[in-house]
Amino acid sequence: MLIKFEKPIYKIMELLEATPENIKKAAGLLKKGKLVAFPTETVYGLGANGLNPLAVTKIFEAKNRPSFNPLILHIAGKSDLTKLTSTTDEIIEKLTGKFWPGPLTLVLPKKNIVPDIVTAGNPTVAVRMPGHPVALKLIELSGTPIAAPSANLFGQLSPTTAGHVVKQLGNKVDLILDGGKCKVGVESTIIGFVDGEIVLLRPGGIPVEEIEKITGKIKKFSPEDTDSNPLSPGRLPFHYSPAIPIRFFDEKIEKEITGKKVGALLFKKSHTGTNFNKVIYLSENGDLHEAAANLFYALHELETADLDLIYVEPVPEKGLGIAIMDRLKKAVKKYT
Repeated sequence: MLIKFEKPIYKIMELLEATPENIKKAAGLLKKGKLVAFPTETVYGLGANGLNPLAVTKIFEAKNRPSFNPLILHIAGKSDLTKLTSTTDEIIEKLTGKFWPGPLTLVLPKKNIVPDIVTAGNPTVAVRMPGHPVALKLIELSGTPIAAPSANLFGQLSPTTAGHVVKQLGNKVDLILDGGKCKVGVESTIIGFVDGEIVLLRPGGIPVEEIEKITGKIKKFSPEDTDSNPLSPGRLPFHYSPAIPIRFFDEKIEKEITGKKVGALLFKKSHTGTNFNKVIYLSENGDLHEAAANLFYALHELETADLDLIYVEPVPEKGLGIAIMDRLKKAVKKYT
């Protein structure tokens, strides 16, 4: 007997170029409580109407993200910050004046308009104004802040192309806007205010040294939060991991790679002595901005290269190297 269904059993995901017409279509979906993946300058975000608790719930379901892990609200204008938070400190005005739009997230006391599911019950909310024309137009047309973590499965590699989103989330998303490869390549820097001090909650796309030119010395908030109440995204002990084991280079390398298919992620063209099945350089001339932009893209390439193990070369922990090493250390920790 032939059974007919009025509607398809599975949701049909759309992958569309980020044209003005398609951005408008995506904004309409957000207004209806749907999920849209979209490009930012950092990584692709998985967006929902940030003031609609039911819509935000779909983000956690699609990503298999624990509900105790807060989200970032993305806004299209600096004036929107006052609608979501109650802080008007002069230092906030200086930071947003210098780094917005751009990869800086501020964690500030929230107003009641922000749903608790966005903040995981915390009295603070993370907010940023992305520096990408597609993201800004999408937020503007949707008429609401967009809650958006990275558009990946929880704990796995962040996406820097629309193809990465398709690979991990597929039909869990109603529409994916393809805006090409992300330029920054690592998530935003997150700054918070704890006990009267300015603290670094997550290193990211703006080097902390640049922020300190405005704020003075910033304290790194440690130890890592427990898994029960992180103050912001990016605080959990392991994250950003490929689906195959990843290790830093060490003296045991020759013994560990025997009989295995091994890939290498190298900072620049300097490492010699070991034969690998696949080698990718983050930046052949050692440029940290280029290395950051290529980090997740390279890890996605190695993840799908039929390898048993990935070895990665540490980068200098200065400037954007701090953010790169933060991601790599958390990726490696999953397999140690």
